[in-house]
Amino acid sequence: MNEVGTDDLRPHEQAVVPPQGFDAQLWFIGRIRTPWTRRGDCPHRGDAADGPDCRIELFEPWVPGLTGIEAHANLQILYWMDRARRDLVLQNPKFGERATGTFALRSPVRPNPIASSVVRLLAVEGPVLTVRGLDCLDGTSLLDIKAAFGAMA
Repeated sequence: MNEVGTDDLRPHEQAVVPPQGFDAQLWFIGRIRTPWTRRGDCPHRGDAADGPDCRIELFEPWVPGLTGIEAHANLQILYWMDRARRDLVLQNPKFGERATGTFALRSPVRPNPIASSVVRLLAVEGPVLTVRGLDCLDGTSLLDIKAAFGAMA
């Protein structure tokens, strides 16, 4: 991406030209299944108590990494928001009178569109986890799963 897209900026927002290359590589280890297919339908924060059941489908060869996961009531899920723009440093999510810095927001619009949710683990069936508390689109790529000690969403 060499050009900054300004045609869809809100008042007070600022985009930058991202660097040409990347500093790291990663693997998608699975896919997340949720009821939401449009960004506007996603909740702003997942609800681990009353939200819908969602599925996390782990890819091979990562499935053995789930061994022992059923011992944890809560998990931290890291995922890649591939449909978010990555060039805004100032955002105006509510069309207000001023912008807020990207790093002061929970917005999906960020240089590295990584999201994190603490979810409640409901079931484990082979390579599939059923969880509650996600806030992403159906088909979102999974980056990592970690046991979440202490905190609950």
